[in-house]
Amino acid sequence: MLNLWKWGNLLLAFLVELVALGIFAWWGWDTGGTTLARWLLAIGLPVVTAVVWGLFAAPTATRGTPAVRWIVKVLVFGLAGAALWSLGHPLLAVVFVVVVAANLLIIQTQKLQP
Repeated sequence: MLNLWKWGNLLLAFLVELVALGIFAWWGWDTGGTTLARWLLAIGLPVVTAVVWGLFAAPTATRGTPAVRWIVKVLVFGLAGAALWSLGHPLLAVVFVVVVAANLLIIQTQKLQP
């Protein structure tokens, strides 16, 4: 049962990371004024986020300290929530941030690292 709890929470962590990338793409598309700007933002924001995440916040990240890891996570998920809010979906933004916070708290307090 503990294994199911661990892997379920780690799967949820991965899914909210993907959702954050999707939110950034959606926000970029919605924010861009021209078609070129839309494409650049919709592709560029998730790519930059994924690179920063991979370098500093991923479980296999080799750069940064634990403090930097947490700062990157809070920034990415907080900005994704803010982007969702600015897209006109405040309830979804709050639900997203609450789910992320609960998931991170469970992973941290129960030491469920992969």
